[in-house]
Amino acid sequence: MDLLGIHHLTAISADVRENHRFYTQVIGMRLVKRSVNQDDVSAYHLFYADAKGSPGTDLTFFDWPIPKERFGTRSIVRTHLRVQGADTMAWWKEHFEELDLTHGEIAEIDGRLTLPFEDREGQRLALIDDGGQGDPPMPYDRSPVPEEHQIRGLGPIVVSVPALTPTADLLTNVLGMRQARDYPHPENAATRVHVFEMGAGGPHAELHVAVQPDLPNAQQGAAGVHHVAFRTPDDQYDAWAERLNRMRVPNSGPVDRFWFRSLYLREPNGVLFEIATEGPGFGVDEDLMTLGERVVLPPFLEKHRNEIVSRLKPID
Repeated sequence: MDLLGIHHLTAISADVRENHRFYTQVIGMRLVKRSVNQDDVSAYHLFYADAKGSPGTDLTFFDWPIPKERFGTRSIVRTHLRVQGADTMAWWKEHFEELDLTHGEIAEIDGRLTLPFEDREGQRLALIDDGGQGDPPMPYDRSPVPEEHQIRGLGPIVVSVPALTPTADLLTNVLGMRQARDYPHPENAATRVHVFEMGAGGPHAELHVAVQPDLPNAQQGAAGVHHVAFRTPDDQYDAWAERLNRMRVPNSGPVDRFWFRSLYLREPNGVLFEIATEGPGFGVDEDLMTLGERVVLPPFLEKHRNEIVSRLKPID
């Protein structure tokens, strides 16, 4: 069994209208699913992705009006978004400057051009030149970003832990990742960031683990990340559920999210992971031409539609 790469990442927003505007109009991603948190139906769950919501392109947000995250270890600390080419990186830097958006400088990190930036709430992101690796892009023809510069999907996800060994043991011995290399942290050369690969490897299939024992523990909040999901073929889902139980890894057991099936587990330092299937996908209940234009609920919530939708604030 192999995990193929990053499936999606779910973060937290305390300002869902600004969040929607930023990721569709500034970043140019497509809202492919407008739904609610299935465990807290008072909150939106918004999914931004490529033109058809391909696995590996989803950046999603829970709408929770809570205090801002306290930065620290035992957390996901940066999300990379893949683009292609030095010209594209330069285009984005100019784009951010025109919008007075918080960003760093283009620099080579771990052998790839990288441009760190933040959304309006302080969510820590970065663009990375993927060199054309990963699934073929599905550009969105209604994006305000030119096709050649659009986000191609999720790149490496960076987590911070106080101790490497317990996390590395789970990543390699349970989840089957490969420890490939390490590099100095761009903000502190004394800190090492360890790269774990999935599947065929490449920037769409990497988890980067920064070892930062001197940081306080993070406190989850707005502009923070809730969890990262790893991608598995549909026909391996049951085997992953059996493997986690056989290896006595505490987990959620099978969870059917309707658009994909999930398994949740916490690695030993406390970061929440998910294993998610590739299908059936976001087109199972909507026409691909109109994805994200209305509130869509999984079947088990549909009978409560009127009550749920009446409590949601408009975001457009």
